[in-house]
Amino acid sequence: MRIFLKNNLVFIFLLLIITQIKAQIQYKSATIMFYNVENLYDTIQSADLINGTLLPNDPKYQISVPENEALKSGYEVYRGELSFTKLKGKKVIRKHILTDEFHYKGTKRWDSKKYTEKINHISRVISETGKSETQSMPVIIGLCEIENEQVLLDLCEAIKKKGDNYGFIHLNSFDARGIDVGLLYNKMRFIPLNRQRLFIDLPREDGYKNYTRDILLVEGLLDGEKMFFLVNHWPSRRGGEQKSLPNRLAAANVLKQAMDSLININPMAKIVAMGDFNDDSNSPSIKKGLNTISKKEKVTAGTYYNPAENLFKKGLGTIAYQDSFSFFDQQIISPGLITDKEGYHFYKMNVFAPPYLVTQEGLWKGYPFRSFSNDNYTGGYSDHFPVYTILIKKINK
Repeated sequence: MRIFLKNNLVFIFLLLIITQIKAQIQYKSATIMFYNVENLYDTIQSADLINGTLLPNDPKYQISVPENEALKSGYEVYRGELSFTKLKGKKVIRKHILTDEFHYKGTKRWDSKKYTEKINHISRVISETGKSETQSMPVIIGLCEIENEQVLLDLCEAIKKKGDNYGFIHLNSFDARGIDVGLLYNKMRFIPLNRQRLFIDLPREDGYKNYTRDILLVEGLLDGEKMFFLVNHWPSRRGGEQKSLPNRLAAANVLKQAMDSLININPMAKIVAMGDFNDDSNSPSIKKGLNTISKKEKVTAGTYYNPAENLFKKGLGTIAYQDSFSFFDQQIISPGLITDKEGYHFYKMNVFAPPYLVTQEGLWKGYPFRSFSNDNYTGGYSDHFPVYTILIKKINK
């Protein structure tokens, strides 16, 4: 009996020690979000001023201004081929092809009331993504289909009313529609160090030069730890998936080279490449172009983890077409965020699709509640669901 009691007391003592050790281990989290916000234009007809006397990564190299201001700038209206080489030394005006639509006299009948509602909608989604798990808003938010810095500024102001102070990073691209990618960050937790636009040189089509959105590369300190974020919006499937595939393969090549270069410098570099890739996780541009795998335990040098692949196999998606979901919005994770357990590392990824983001009735029931049906404003949010990744790190006290 004494031996039994002694053994039990030893067991209970050890259990208390283990429990105390576990209680001392706490985790800090950081949510990384990506959202295609579906044509977030302001209400002003605008054009880009390109100053070829500056370096392409200078934020002032290409700026968006009201079109009437652009025409008074003294810059020449430019209709030639766009490249950093051809534009070197020139000061030109580059008009957009959709800016007239997003105007109160345009086909979208786009006005301040609709614009303000759209800004408030997007700020709500941002403020709630991942919050049920982390009790906080995302630290990093990658966005695509944003027109210019003004919409990012307005978005940051709307989010500020919900409690957090965000900054933004944006570099204009040569995309004909005038839409770009951008990055928002919590000023209290992320310090940007460097930003860079990665130009994607698309193959010519019928003799014409095509343009797409640049990849935005941002280096910074997330709670003091160096991180790299690459925001993407790859070429669409216009003309068919196979015909347009070379364009996305070209984008994949640029992204892969950028990530590989960072890892060649530091094999444990912590990288999140996020975006609307206009391809699924099992498409050639992702699987072969980026060398992604779906199992964390098999991540090795030269490969990248794509958690979207497992979610896609479970039937989840981010955009619907012909009653079928695709998983175009993804977040690709470098080996450093899988194998390094001391700092921030990957915990989970998911799709954010609460009922208010889902069409509840009619022909498109179950689809994302989009902002536009043809030229008609619906009062919805976006034709994409956002995705988010939660990173965690131990805090030993």
